Amino acid sequence: MYQLDPKSLKSLRRGRWSGLGPNVFFLGITSFLTDISSEMVTSVLPIYLVFALGLTPLQFGIVDGLSQGAAALARLASGLIADRFQRNREVAAFGYGLSAACKLLLLAAGNAWTLLSAAIALDRVGKGIRTGPRDALISLSSAPERLGLAFGVHRAFDTAGAMLGPLAAFAILAMLPQAFDLVFVVSFFVAVAGVAALLCFAKNVSSTESTDRPRTTAREVGALLRQPSFRALVLIGTGLGLMTVADSFIFLMLQRKLSAEAAWFPLFYVATALAYLVLAIPAGRLGDRFGRGRMFIVGHVLLLFAGLSLFLPDSAGLLSGALSLLLLGAYYACTDGVLMALASAFVPLHLRASGLSIVATANGVSRLLASILFGAIWNWHGMEFALAVFSAGLAIAIVLATLTFKRLKEVD
Repeated sequence: MYQLDPKSLKSLRRGRWSGLGPNVFFLGITSFLTDISSEMVTSVLPIYLVFALGLTPLQFGIVDGLSQGAAALARLASGLIADRFQRNREVAAFGYGLSAACKLLLLAAGNAWTLLSAAIALDRVGKGIRTGPRDALISLSSAPERLGLAFGVHRAFDTAGAMLGPLAAFAILAMLPQAFDLVFVVSFFVAVAGVAALLCFAKNVSSTESTDRPRTTAREVGALLRQPSFRALVLIGTGLGLMTVADSFIFLMLQRKLSAEAAWFPLFYVATALAYLVLAIPAGRLGDRFGRGRMFIVGHVLLLFAGLSLFLPDSAGLLSGALSLLLLGAYYACTDGVLMALASAFVPLHLRASGLSIVATANGVSRLLASILFGAIWNWHGMEFALAVFSAGLAIAIVLATLTFKRLKEVD
């Protein structure tokens, strides 16, 4: 285990990627490989579940919601364990390994959508376990004033994998239609390579200067929610998450609007990931310079416009589709890593994994509820009505979040 001290941080500030420790890049490689694996599966699941297995929008909303929110308790527990034993790398590796193993469970599930849902939920548990410790490693390995850049660099690696994963799935299905099993097998081996990269190259970073400091307790983590600024940040993430339309739903709406063939569905993920990849680092830099809270709000405004672009007339189908995918990628660039960089400023060093896990959990659970609600409204009153309801709700949430951000104060 090593620890960043002022001298090491000073030396890190001397290059183009100033203030970034080696872990940022090693974790980026791990996420690059893992996202190739996960997005190979994610990019084909909506089309597989809805068209191959015949799920209704409500059923798909439940499955998609599980993929967003099933990891809640695991994420909180992993953050506490990582902080308590100062083993962020090992806890993250367990989560990555669990997600890799779930690719094989998808094979065993066959055509049973309930078993597929369970496998997807377990995969998300793995993601929940790794997210807090991984983001804590990134945060602890970077200079405080460069956190936006650090998370932007990591998310750029992550998104490059998210772009290549759907391309790989598209290539397999283009050559061998309906070969979903092959997609799952290839995905498994790529995920194993990602776990190996983490274990071989990343190192733990101490979050305390004293080795005799008492171990972190659940009571201490719970006390974070009694801090007004941290509690407000959690509420902001929750409120905006409740009005967030999952990208899978946007892609399904776009596929119907364009009457695109099922084999082209993974390319929607590619286009979104490409926009995210190009904008992730600039968004992180802008967040460091002009305020991460402002950047987070801007991202949700872009998401609002991404949804509204789908209301353009059918004659502008290709234009509205391209605009929606571009705005969706920009939304992720302005919010995903930026949220963790923002949250890092409100959490003490020794509670970093736990604090980031709380923020991510609140956002994930709210997205779970949003997916189920969106699917239910779609099932009840149609696609466009569901999108209109969520667009109005998101606009209100953006205004409330903007007012709340003005009262937040960072930890010393």
